[in-house]
Amino acid sequence: MPAKDTVRRNKTAIQATLCGDHRLMLNKVHEKNLITTREYNNLKSINKEDVEGHVVELVDKIMNKGEDTCKAFLDLLQTDEDIKTTYPELKNIQLNETCLLNTPSPVQECASVDSDVLPQESKRMRKEDKPYELNSQPTGLCVIINNENFPAEARNGTSKDAQSLAVVFSWLRFRVLMCKDQTKDQMDRVLKCFASQSNLAQLQEFNVTEWSGSTFADLQEAPKHGDAFICCILSHGRNGEVLGIDQKPLSIKQITRTFKATNQSTLTGKPKVFLIQACQGGQKQHGVLEEGLQTDDDPHSPFIPEEADVLVAIATVENHQSFRHKIDGSWFIQSVCQQLKEGCPRSEDITTILHRVNNEVAQKEGCRLKPGAVKQMSEFRSTLRKSLVLSPHHK
Repeated sequence: MPAKDTVRRNKTAIQATLCGDHRLMLNKVHEKNLITTREYNNLKSINKEDVEGHVVELVDKIMNKGEDTCKAFLDLLQTDEDIKTTYPELKNIQLNETCLLNTPSPVQECASVDSDVLPQESKRMRKEDKPYELNSQPTGLCVIINNENFPAEARNGTSKDAQSLAVVFSWLRFRVLMCKDQTKDQMDRVLKCFASQSNLAQLQEFNVTEWSGSTFADLQEAPKHGDAFICCILSHGRNGEVLGIDQKPLSIKQITRTFKATNQSTLTGKPKVFLIQACQGGQKQHGVLEEGLQTDDDPHSPFIPEEADVLVAIATVENHQSFRHKIDGSWFIQSVCQQLKEGCPRSEDITTILHRVNNEVAQKEGCRLKPGAVKQMSEFRSTLRKSLVLSPHHK
């Protein structure tokens, strides 16, 4: 069996085991030159509390490097004395479920075993390792709520974000729709319309437009859900809420629950991703904002959905501001779009991509004269049960 397939088949069990001491594993793969120094430093920069994030990113990175690296990785897991002592469970995982590189039994013997006689735990993990199936054409709907014109001032640069999202998600085979300048009540009602698959006449009330490849044009055909759903909200916010242009708040919790799993919902069991560009508070580190930067005022930590198959990513951590350039768009949304363009052709899953977004946003500087004075840290929370791999080409 190819080494990469062995890693993939046992990915869940390997990741769960390595969470016991992720720093040791990270140092070992770096010592063996399985990852570069830059990759090592990037992995170290992941939020220290996110142990699983370290391990998931590391294993995904090893798999993306190909067969030789996967073979060296498996060899390291089986032969390094420190690793064998620290992670004794690895021996059980590999002996029971894979062909070891140094096992005397021939590869054919392991490869020819009937799946019906494999342990139930092994078959269960293989099923969980499978990503969400995205076979519909189009892949699904991507709905953008773009609140630009507020009473005090316009959110300059948000149109750049909306266009960037439209370009990348249409490339990923989504049908991209946009609602511009919605009040709190309009946001609530239009999202309920999308969740319930209302007819075109009802959606026209909200001036829904559709990306045509170069611009947003009038909606001609009633939307239908596919195998995934993306919701992007670009607005101001505060304390776990996003604001309508009337400056009234709509809670993130209420937004995600609009799409919760029910017996009647066509999105039950399907991945639902919410990308929210808005502040989570008024705090920022002392410093002078670089000319051209604005802030998106205020929400609390992102709602962690109780419902399954939901991922919520927000531009910044609780109590802090996020930044948006008047022309170039926001740090967070522009990073999401760029990392999707780079990671999706490599079949990387959405959490791996968002870890890189976190790292890229964290490295940005808002003040040229005082590095470190104006910073931002994005974050995401997920109840996805499987890996979500978005691709411009269905396999």
